[in-house]
Amino acid sequence: MSQTQLPQQAETVIIGAGAVGCSVAYHLSELGAEDVVVVDQGPLPVTGGSSTHAPGIMFQTSPSKIMTKTAYYTSRLLKDAGVYDEVGGIEVARSEDRMDFLQRRVEHATSYGLPDPQLLTPEEVTEHLPLVNAEEILGGYYSPTDGRVDGVAALQWYIEQSDAAFYGHTEVTDLDVAGGSVQAVETDRGRIDCDRCVIATNNWGYQTGKMAGLDLPIAPVEHQYAVTEPLEELAGASANARVDTDGMEIPGDSRIAENMGKAPHRPVGRDQDHSLYFRTHGDRIGLGSYNHETLSVDPDAMGKNREDRQASVRDFTAEHWERPTHPDRDKSAKQAFEELLPTVEGREFAATENGIFVFTPDGMPVLGETAQVDGLWTGLAIWWTHSGGYGKILAEWMETGVPKLPSGPVDTGGIHVNRFEPHAGTKEYFVDRGATQYRQVYSIVEPRWQPDDHRGLRRSPFYSQQEDLGAEFVQSGGWESAQWYDSNEDLVERYAEEIPEQDGWQAINRSPIEGAEHLHTREHVSLFDMTSFSSISVEGAEAGEFLQRMCSNDVDIDVGQVRYSLLLNEGGTILADVTVVRLGAEEYMVTTGGGNSPGIHGTWLKEHAPETVSVTIDEGGQSTIGLWGPKSRLLLQRVTDADVSNAGFPYFRAKRMYVGDVPVVALRVSYVGELGWELWAPTEYGAKLWETLWEAGQDLDVRPMGGGALESMRLEKGYRLWGTDIDTDANPFAAGLPFAVDMDTEFVGREALVEAREAGIDDRIVPLTLDDSTDIMLSGRPVLKDGEAIGYVQAGDYGYSIGESIAYTYLPAEHAEHGTAVQIRCEGETYDATVREEPLFDPGREKIIR
Repeated sequence: MSQTQLPQQAETVIIGAGAVGCSVAYHLSELGAEDVVVVDQGPLPVTGGSSTHAPGIMFQTSPSKIMTKTAYYTSRLLKDAGVYDEVGGIEVARSEDRMDFLQRRVEHATSYGLPDPQLLTPEEVTEHLPLVNAEEILGGYYSPTDGRVDGVAALQWYIEQSDAAFYGHTEVTDLDVAGGSVQAVETDRGRIDCDRCVIATNNWGYQTGKMAGLDLPIAPVEHQYAVTEPLEELAGASANARVDTDGMEIPGDSRIAENMGKAPHRPVGRDQDHSLYFRTHGDRIGLGSYNHETLSVDPDAMGKNREDRQASVRDFTAEHWERPTHPDRDKSAKQAFEELLPTVEGREFAATENGIFVFTPDGMPVLGETAQVDGLWTGLAIWWTHSGGYGKILAEWMETGVPKLPSGPVDTGGIHVNRFEPHAGTKEYFVDRGATQYRQVYSIVEPRWQPDDHRGLRRSPFYSQQEDLGAEFVQSGGWESAQWYDSNEDLVERYAEEIPEQDGWQAINRSPIEGAEHLHTREHVSLFDMTSFSSISVEGAEAGEFLQRMCSNDVDIDVGQVRYSLLLNEGGTILADVTVVRLGAEEYMVTTGGGNSPGIHGTWLKEHAPETVSVTIDEGGQSTIGLWGPKSRLLLQRVTDADVSNAGFPYFRAKRMYVGDVPVVALRVSYVGELGWELWAPTEYGAKLWETLWEAGQDLDVRPMGGGALESMRLEKGYRLWGTDIDTDANPFAAGLPFAVDMDTEFVGREALVEAREAGIDDRIVPLTLDDSTDIMLSGRPVLKDGEAIGYVQAGDYGYSIGESIAYTYLPAEHAEHGTAVQIRCEGETYDATVREEPLFDPGREKIIR
């Protein structure tokens, strides 16, 4: 309910009463949270943010599982509330490339459980959308449960259903942070002391974050929307109108439940080839356009809502509507709309605006508790489409420690607020990358696509050597990492018979050199740049006891021992997979792979460490080389006085030693299933480390190896990659990692694992191999049994050593047995595949332990 007297204290304060803030408040109430206060600078429920000016269309299908799942949850929640009109959604294609894209839509929808996704002919499209010109399109994708939400009515419903106290016309002026924790929210109506605070200010997210000393990478961008005058073709479909706070009349936006009988049951539509979308507003049509150059807004200049104007709504810029300004589009929004919907040609607009939405550098939302300020949570860069789901996830995360939907735990690696590297907070960087995300909203983004701006931010000490060797660099977390090396092109001819040709969508941004590097490493020796991997130093009298509590495995190990383990949350799902190295009586090194963001997992350890234990996240402070292959021992022994024989340096052991003049911590571990070591050295020694190994190995045919080879080699061995095969939605038993769990020890998440084991593990991860094809399977594509989806591809690649295409998936237990026949649907083709036992390569570990 709405209140007038501002309280002086609350358990939780939510800043922002838009779609996300209201959703979080509602879901906290559902979980029994008490003493929750929501404040907003605007009136309630028409706050003046993007939630109230957004057109409300909801297309649920995405290549991202979590985006699809949150969208579907949101549509079900709001449909039951009576504020969502399930008219369906149709995306049309005006090109063959777009038709291929729509086939991918069907596959992703099938994988992630959306009901009845369909491809339509042009004639079938016009049966649903009679105003569309069938001659302009090649077909369409139809999702029956897509639709449109009445934003204002939905906000009012949330407010009425929530136990939280809501206060409009309340401007937040500062956040009081002391001792690393949030203390209070300062407003123009007084101070509210609180234990935790949620930033849900979206368009103002950057400004709100600055109040707490944070640089949240939230980039506002303008977006065009117009509503036509009444159309004869829609006559009789009148709907009530409401008046926005800026005085513009936006038709058809009163409570949907009251108008469903008056409006034609027509789906919302998208023409992504021209970055357009449309929907009916009673007897009018709303037209939305991303078909213009990016109109970025300085995040410091968002301004405030006034009684006569919303700061999130800017004046309509006709020049961006009437002429082509989008770098990838050759037609203006006006021309493209008039070709697709001829009835709009020559029509006047009853309302126009440039509304503001926000984008992050990677286009994904920002959720979770910040690393810098305890008790400060974020729910940002979220659209109406996903707001119900992300509100549920955030509320569960805050109350139970386990981010989840009713269907179960969710993967948070791609949405966590702490995933961003330090450079992402610079305004120039996140505004530019946000602009790129804006341009790509409706673009066809190729597999392994890479940005070309803001490159070279983070370079390993080996960068110049890698450049000289023709490295094809890809960027991840700002790091420049080699995917393959042109200097290895000669290897392609050597291994030509073992490298099948790839074509089509699967072959884009790939090279046969990746396969050649894979095969060479299996036979000789290679250097792999692991500098993007991170080490975390844990030291102190209680360091061992602390790590035992945090790690799922038994890490009560001797000095010089190495142990693979997991970090789990309270729900028993995987926060990270780590390697724990004991270097001294009170000294440990915890290493994480490139898929493990130290901003997420290092923070987890820091937050839980007692005062007697020091936790230091050392990202980039170590230069690390993976030295792998059957000749790796011969090479390493040449450059060190240390004993690296199997007896003198066993598998999963560590030593401090010298490589030439370089001091290293050497770990005898291998992520590729070959004899090898990880060599960790201070960054300033990195260039010399590479030179020493390179020069000593020339007669052994030492080669550089890139990330493409790493991926195919680790899949042959069944090694997991956090963020791909395992994440916070994965149970260690289902993930095939029981050896990383010691139930005889006490650790975070143990109770949940006991319950899970007693209840039975329904799904488990398995490798599949294609029966009669060498094509590479892509992630997110459905795995079928008797025509029904039973899973989807987590990761896929070609196994050059085993001569088969590999796909990893989670399957129900009854279908996860070795020899089970299944199918995979990818790029419109159906492939026969078989469930296999893992590991597919060297099951006896003879190549590693020798």
